Amino acid sequence: MENTNTLTEYLTERQKFVNDEITNLIKQMDAPLQLKDSMLYSMEAGGKRLRPILMMASCESYGGNYKSVMTIAVALEMIHTYSLIHDDLPAMDDDNFRRGKPTNHRKFDEATAILAGDGLLTHSFTVISEDNQLTSDQKVFLIQELANASGPTGMVAGQILDIEGEKVETSLEDLEEIHLLKTGQLIKFAIVSGAYIGGASTHQLESINDFAYYLGLIFQVQDDILDVSGDQELMGKPVGSDENNFKSTYPKLLGLEGAIEQKEKYVQKAKEALKSAGIKNSLLEELTDYLSNRDY
Repeated sequence: MENTNTLTEYLTERQKFVNDEITNLIKQMDAPLQLKDSMLYSMEAGGKRLRPILMMASCESYGGNYKSVMTIAVALEMIHTYSLIHDDLPAMDDDNFRRGKPTNHRKFDEATAILAGDGLLTHSFTVISEDNQLTSDQKVFLIQELANASGPTGMVAGQILDIEGEKVETSLEDLEEIHLLKTGQLIKFAIVSGAYIGGASTHQLESINDFAYYLGLIFQVQDDILDVSGDQELMGKPVGSDENNFKSTYPKLLGLEGAIEQKEKYVQKAKEALKSAGIKNSLLEELTDYLSNRDY
């Protein structure tokens, strides 16, 4: 870890880099003030910036400089934030708080929140296309991968399956499919694109893709566990919202202890995939443990 001694210091340092880049990019945008304020409100509402940090760590694991993926990382965070704004809407999860603050549609109004989400989604691709550090081939690869990860065969597909899974019994296989799409696709993009810019070979990209597969599941299982047993103050939103919305979750399917055991299986498989990708005792391994044990 460059110029850092602990994972906590690394996370804090990288979060600051991402936050500064986000603020600069959006403030420079030539957009109506109300729209820009709404976009900036949700982008600056906090969050751990885990997806951008995973991208930077993946890039560094293959010898790349984390600064070379900063713009891509912000574009990814824009799409993640748009999805949260839309998830919180009354037609979706109908949440009043996100990261301890009123949700976007509560702070502004529903129409503004929808348009802020639309703006973040579409502008993310402009951000990548205007990155002068990237070659034309890299831009095409990244834009295509991000569109696939976030669109109707990726995150959006997972969201509709998640809605269809409400109030019905699901199998472990069904649950994994939902979360591999809804949560895992953006995490996969973070890991694979970071490795790609870092200089990973074709074989290494295939192996790191397996790691990303399990990391997405780890992330979601822990989210489900925290919704049952987490600290509401730390999480910045009410616990139990999954149950109230009749969501299909790991604790609901396997029980709390069963969900924890399943998560540990994913952790072991993720670490095995890291070794296959030629990465041992790495920052990505530390981040795997961190994601598995995070408390918000």
